[in-house]
This record gives sequence, structure tokens and C-alpha cells, in this order.
Amino acid sequence: MNGNAKRPLIGVSTYLEAEARWGVWTLPAALLPAGYPRLVQAAGGLASMLPPDDPAYAADVVARLDGLVVAGGPDVEPARYGAAREERTGPPAEERDAWELALIEAALAAGTPLLGICRGMQLLNVALGGTLVQHLDGHAKAPGVFSTHAVAPVPGTRYAAVVPDAATDVPTYHHQAVDRVGRGLVPCAHADDGTVEALELPGPAWVLGVQWHPEAGTDTRVMEALVAAAAAPQRGAGNCATSHNGPADARRQKEAPPEALRPHPA
Repeated sequence: MNGNAKRPLIGVSTYLEAEARWGVWTLPAALLPAGYPRLVQAAGGLASMLPPDDPAYAADVVARLDGLVVAGGPDVEPARYGAAREERTGPPAEERDAWELALIEAALAAGTPLLGICRGMQLLNVALGGTLVQHLDGHAKAPGVFSTHAVAPVPGTRYAAVVPDAATDVPTYHHQAVDRVGRGLVPCAHADDGTVEALELPGPAWVLGVQWHPEAGTDTRVMEALVAAAAAPQRGAGNCATSHNGPADARRQKEAPPEALRPHPA
């Protein structure tokens, strides 16, 4: 990206923890592993954290962004996709589920470039009527430790155009996966065992979900593609309902983003 060009504002959803420790403090916290903003910055974007809020505000937040990343995290509540909770499914994260599903729906409606990472890809699938496998062996080796495995693109897909390598080793840490694919979504990468590792939504809007964690690696190509789409002067109409009246820069001329949405250090 031209160093003189205005950097796109990329919102990244956050974790919400009942207790976190830093310095002398132990407090509830909305937080984000530093790998996420660093990846956005390395790809040429400005990163802004989006902690859970009232889902009714999601469209207003998305309207202030050039692109959206839905981050990884806890398991999606099975009731969201019409399933009963299984024994190895993690505890619910109700505030995150509600907020991030609303963000996804707003981004799809507006045509805002969207990248879902791990849980974010699963939420994208659920938002479009898909379901999840609640436990999958072999894609998380040890608690709190990323492992790697190869991912192969599906020829002819958006993902294959971004990462054309026959196979790429990616950082992975998940125990759930896509089961029934949501409306309109297309699998665009697979692991060796056949697990769907990436989903995209064909159409004018840039929408991609990856099951792995690019923020834990050194390959910036997927995030660079999101940032490039977010920087485009004209973006396509949304896939679900409404569309932008113009690029995000024009929208911000009318209404500057509040302080909470402005980029800040990780």
C-alpha cells in the first residue's frame, strides 16, 4: 500500500473476560491478543478494538469501519444453530455471540469487507444458517499451544487467488469445525483430513472466514487482501439487505468516529 495513502480502519472484535491480570490489577477486561492488531498494522490497516456492546448498535459501528475482523475465542452457543450442548463444548459466551453475530449481519448487509478468524468463521457460518461439529480431534494438540497443519485451497476461489500455494502450513488451535455449510457460503480450503478450513461468500463484497489463526503466524496475505478490499474506493452492495451509499471515507466526513472507535496502541 502507498505509504501516503489513508490507512483503512479495521475493527476487530474482542474477548470479554470476567477476570484478567496486568500490573497490580485483577479486573474484568475486554481484551485482544496483540497478534491481531499487529497483523492488521503489518497489512497496512489501522486496528480498532470492538468490545461487546448492545447488538442494536452494530450497524452504527460497522458504518464507521472500512473492514471488520471477527476474532477467535470460545465455542459458539449450540442453541444458536439449533443443537443441544455436547459434553466437550465449552461454556457459553452469550455477550460475544450476540454482539458478533450482529456485527456480521451488519457487515453483510452493508457490503463491508469481513474476515472471520477461527470462532469468527464459525459464527459467519452460523449467521447464514450453518451448523458446527462440536468436537473434532487433532486440530488442537495441547491446551494454550498453537500447532500447525497444511491447508490446501480450492482452485478458482477467492482464497486460492490470495494464497495460490498448493498447500500452506497454518497456525491452528480449534476443536470445533463447520458441519453444514451456511447459505451461499463456499468451502475454499481444506485440511488433509477433509475439514473445511476456509469459507467465502461469492459476490461483490469481500467475505472470507479461515479456521486457523493468521495472527499467530507470519503470513500476512489474507489480512492484506482484507485491507486492500477495505481500501477500495467503491465497494459492492451487501449480500443480505442494504448497501453503503459510498466509501467509508465519505461516511466519516459526515460523522467522525467517536473516541472509542479510533485506533490506539495494542
